[in-house]
Amino acid sequence: MLEGLCLVVSPLISLMKDQVQQLHDRGIKAACLFSGLSPNEQEIIFNKCLQGKIKILYVSPERLKHRVFIEHFRRMNVSLIAVDEAHCISQWGYDFRPPYLDIARIRIYHDKVPIIALTATATPAVVTDIQRQLLFRTGHKLFQSSFYRDNLAYMVFHENDKEGRILRIAHNTSGSGIIYVRNRRRTRQVAEYLVRNGIPASYYHAGLDSKERDIAQLRWMKGETPVIVATNAFGMGIDKPDVRFVIHLDIPSSIEAYFQEAGRAGRDGNKSYAVMLYNDNDLENLHTNFDISFPSPSYISNIYKAICNYYQLPIGSGEDCQFDFDIEALCSTYNLNVVEFYNATRFLEREGLISLPDRTDSESRVHIPVTRDEIYRFQVSQEPRYTDLLTLMLRMYGGLFSDFSPISERALARRLYLSEEQVTNMLHHMHALKIINYQAKSSKPQIIFTSPRINVEHLPLTESNYSFLKQQALQRLEAIIYYVTSESCRSVTLLQYFGEQSPQPCGHCDVCLHSQPTPTQQTSADELRSLILTLLHQQPLRADEILEKIPGIDQRLLSHTLRLLVDQRVISINESLQFFV
Repeated sequence: MLEGLCLVVSPLISLMKDQVQQLHDRGIKAACLFSGLSPNEQEIIFNKCLQGKIKILYVSPERLKHRVFIEHFRRMNVSLIAVDEAHCISQWGYDFRPPYLDIARIRIYHDKVPIIALTATATPAVVTDIQRQLLFRTGHKLFQSSFYRDNLAYMVFHENDKEGRILRIAHNTSGSGIIYVRNRRRTRQVAEYLVRNGIPASYYHAGLDSKERDIAQLRWMKGETPVIVATNAFGMGIDKPDVRFVIHLDIPSSIEAYFQEAGRAGRDGNKSYAVMLYNDNDLENLHTNFDISFPSPSYISNIYKAICNYYQLPIGSGEDCQFDFDIEALCSTYNLNVVEFYNATRFLEREGLISLPDRTDSESRVHIPVTRDEIYRFQVSQEPRYTDLLTLMLRMYGGLFSDFSPISERALARRLYLSEEQVTNMLHHMHALKIINYQAKSSKPQIIFTSPRINVEHLPLTESNYSFLKQQALQRLEAIIYYVTSESCRSVTLLQYFGEQSPQPCGHCDVCLHSQPTPTQQTSADELRSLILTLLHQQPLRADEILEKIPGIDQRLLSHTLRLLVDQRVISINESLQFFV
């Protein structure tokens, strides 16, 4: 709506790419800058911004301190700076990232340009800190809607048979659902369990290749597989209105993370459920995982030094260098524990020293930097198959002269009746001759050094900063444990955490439902019998399913009543252990 360009600072490469694609689909010119782009790719984007051909530019926070970015940014016609996931700028936030602190420093280059910060999960302390860190001026405005979702029923169940519970929920709830689990292997196991029991389901995690992820997401969005089992890699940027339930099989690390994921249910305003299932082991694992996820500052420094030495980077060098990242080989070389090593790299990435994009974010890209006349002269001087390859690329992929475009060597090879290796070799040959710029994808995980190597004595992760971050994380851990184990209304607990007062309990979470008079207290035995028969007239049900549908009923009383009805031959039981009239 504004003249000029909007700069959006966003922490996730996958989210930036997703949003840029959505803007392109709407006819809006957008681009994103992040670690891993070649200098040629960056230069094309910068030139478009300076020429007014880009309306919205997404950047990762690490880019903000780069000299090349600043040189171009100060010459851009900027109309707005937008900070997405703004809680990342606050040390009180659940995903604090020091590179976010560079946002305030770039304001000096466009000191009259307004800035907007956005987040869905900020406590009062974080809200105050965001405004302070971004140097908001006197008279700025705060827009804050309620965290209360009256159509969303929060449920927490102590459950040892989690699979049985999710099966009952999926069978008894129409619409689509998301089931969150902690690790990748579990996504497939749970999805296959649901399929075996008649629930169409797919699974999603960051380790799948991009095609597999796209297919899983598309089938879920279309309703072909109503249930998707995923890690927390799924959901960012997804806005599906008819999600009727979100189930967590593992306890998230913070209320902020849980609120964001659970909030993907019921966006159409209709009744939906956010269900968390836990057992005693889950509570113990939370503390164990917390301890493992905070290696000591000295260990983190040693890991940084080991990584830099492994890739032979002298101090002061390495910025934007990209390498294959073989974790097992590196750990073997320095005799390191893989889990401890991984957790240390997460701190280094958060500090903006390295970037570890998932390998599925990598795809081959091509740009043609020469004129059509030069292309023609090249084709005349080469074998006919080069003419065929260039002609096919120009036909299949638009905009090659103005932009880097993703390509598929496999698709090109299939159309040309060549092997994929032949096509790749031809692309490398044309790149060497400067006819094209070819960025080949990598099938291996990558590591990118987003800053020049620094002396480990100057690592920004000081003992005091580290202790503060660990203490804040521990408080968030205690808050999610309180939420799970408390006997207070779930909505009230969530609202209080985010600094909002609720006038009364919600009336439809598990705590509120159990505090209401049970059927045994307010109905006679005949009325309970009538309730059961009404349910069974609608469909055959197992005992546990009947228990689900009559909140608060005593399980022993239900069993006694069912036995009486069977003995009286009013109901019977089939081979699936379902009762029917």
